[in-house]
Amino acid sequence: MAVWGLGSRLGLRGCFGAARLLYPRFQSRGPQGVEEWDRFALELVTEKGHTFAKELQKIQCTLQDVGSALATPRSSAREAHLKYTTFEAGPILELEQWIDKYTSQLPPLTAFILPSGGKISSALHFCRAVCRRAERRVVPLVQMGETDANVAKFLNRLSDYLFTLARYAAMKQGNQEQIYKKNDPSAESEAL
Repeated sequence: MAVWGLGSRLGLRGCFGAARLLYPRFQSRGPQGVEEWDRFALELVTEKGHTFAKELQKIQCTLQDVGSALATPRSSAREAHLKYTTFEAGPILELEQWIDKYTSQLPPLTAFILPSGGKISSALHFCRAVCRRAERRVVPLVQMGETDANVAKFLNRLSDYLFTLARYAAMKQGNQEQIYKKNDPSAESEAL
């Protein structure tokens, strides 16, 4: 079975209820980029035997649901399709539980931290940055009423989860997180 077709060659994407959409309409505003990192992070985490690999696998499946919701614009989809692609709050609540579980094991956050803490932690920080970019692209779709608000809420909680998980991975591997320090221009000019 081919993974592409004539429509994809022309820049069209099949969507529920919208026959074909040009990629730029939703793809450029949707979570393109979420797909950039999810498998990469999972492979890295699984390789090291981290216990949270199963959570990342579950998130990968949920991201497929996010994609379905985004590929089904409310303004043109049939009711049956909207029912099938409704994004429920369950995955959001699950992310919140996972965040609480890891946060309770971490030292309190007293300063801004930079993406750091070893390979896995840095990869998770990278994933978070990509997720936040996707979230920024989904918010206008929610505001236009084209997709479920739970999609944006899920991406928001996912970025929080990835941040917490990056900190947890650094702690478990015994790596230090780098603290953000504001540049002081007056100190630099005195040193010259």
